[in-house]
Amino acid sequence: MTPDFPLSTAGTTTDDRPRERLLTLGPGALSDTELLTILVSSGNAVASAAAVAGHLLTRFGGLHALSDALPNELQDVAGIGDARACNLQAAFEVGKRVLGSRPRRGQPLGRASDVWTHLRARLAHSPVEEFWVIGLDVRNRVQLEVCLARGCLTGVDVHPRDIFRPLIRAAAASVIFCHNHPSGDPAPSPQDLDLTERLRQVGTLCGIAVLDHVIVGTEGFVSLAEQGWK
Repeated sequence: MTPDFPLSTAGTTTDDRPRERLLTLGPGALSDTELLTILVSSGNAVASAAAVAGHLLTRFGGLHALSDALPNELQDVAGIGDARACNLQAAFEVGKRVLGSRPRRGQPLGRASDVWTHLRARLAHSPVEEFWVIGLDVRNRVQLEVCLARGCLTGVDVHPRDIFRPLIRAAAASVIFCHNHPSGDPAPSPQDLDLTERLRQVGTLCGIAVLDHVIVGTEGFVSLAEQGWK
């Protein structure tokens, strides 16, 4: 069978060079292909680790799309088996957690930038819309953090009843809502504004103050409260 990427006869020496460059220059000096070559670790009878890494980037169109690939999608690439697919997914997940760890129970959280810092790694590149609820106590410390709904590329269906039920159960004093736009543009839609106004009204009736609704995208975030809820 003819491989779907060029053969390499360079052997292990070529695959080891990214490691040497990392030790000498640091990881920031390495290209995407070189970093992936280190994760792939070694080649096989068909191609070198560098060739496999290069094909991964070409196949998925870059690191962002590659980081969201499912194990079976990774294994469709020649040279990637169970172990290497797990290594790649683990490495990307570690990076996401370092970039933005989720709020811990009892952690103060009061500004839109805090929400962006904590949830951007999880939401900015999600392929579907997700609606998150962060319940706070009277000192704006996190008491509850949960994804209540996942939708599609263009929207997610949520109902105030389902949103406030866990907040009431947790005795939350206030709440910050957050959802993402898979398009990358965090600008609020008319539907976002309508939903936010309904949720603010329900929050007033329930005695749970709605502090903000933060919309996350790859291009940044928008705080509806900071925009005057418009």
